[in-house]
Order: sequence, then C-alpha cells, then structure tokens
Amino acid sequence: MRESVQAEVMMSFLVSEELSFRIPVELGYETSDPYAVRLTFHLPGDAPVTWAFGRELLIDGVGRASGDGDVRIEPVDPETLGEVLIRLQVGGDQALFRTGAAPLVAFLDRTDRLVPLGQEGALADFDAHLDEALDRILAEEQSAG
Repeated sequence: MRESVQAEVMMSFLVSEELSFRIPVELGYETSDPYAVRLTFHLPGDAPVTWAFGRELLIDGVGRASGDGDVRIEPVDPETLGEVLIRLQVGGDQALFRTGAAPLVAFLDRTDRLVPLGQEGALADFDAHLDEALDRILAEEQSAG
C-alpha cells in the first residue's frame, strides 16, 4: 500500500544579492521511501530538477541550521521561524532558495500523520515483506498457469 503526500509552494530562487525570482516547487513524500522527501524545482526554461533528502533534515532545518553536505537548511531568523533558506550544492555550484516556514511545516505535519517520525523502519520492513509476498504469489500463479 503506497500512499503519498504532495504540496506545492512558491520559493524565491536567490540568484545573487540583487536578483531573485519566484518559482513553483513541488514537495513530495511517499510511504515507499519513508525516510525521504523530494523537492522538484521548476526553473524557467529548464527541465524540472528533483532533489531527495532526509525528511528529518527538513524538519530540523525549519528550526535550526541543519545539514553538512550537499543540502543545508536553516531558518532566516530562528527566533521567529518565519522563513527558511535551502542551500543545494553540487561540486562548486550551489543554488539558494528562500521560502516561508509555514507551508513546509504544514507539509511535514501531513507526512507525520501518514508515517509518524521514528516509525519509518517499521513501514519500510512492512513494504519489503509485502512486496516479497506479492512476488511469491505472482510467481506461484504463473507456474500454476
């Protein structure tokens, strides 16, 4: 049983200190990959780009600076929790996005209702066992038919 949570938010793509523009970003979460969230960025003139990273990183990043690799997330002002910066890096290139914390929190709340934080392992095991059982049933039906 694969379920998902989807949302769309507008983010500011911060090209430089003087230049930014707003783009739609799809947020996605699926029970088939319960530890990850996916952000699909729709940049003008380019094919959509999807980044997948830990749901817990996004949760932590809304309230405090988090991440030490290619994805770093932090509140603009930890006291107000109004806006969040998301920094994505590939090699020497990086992209910086700014968005309101409220839509991220609403999305994360919906993912938590689907799969409570800390319960991902049980779900991942269940899905693996279900897939294995369905494969066995299908193989038995094919060999019998």
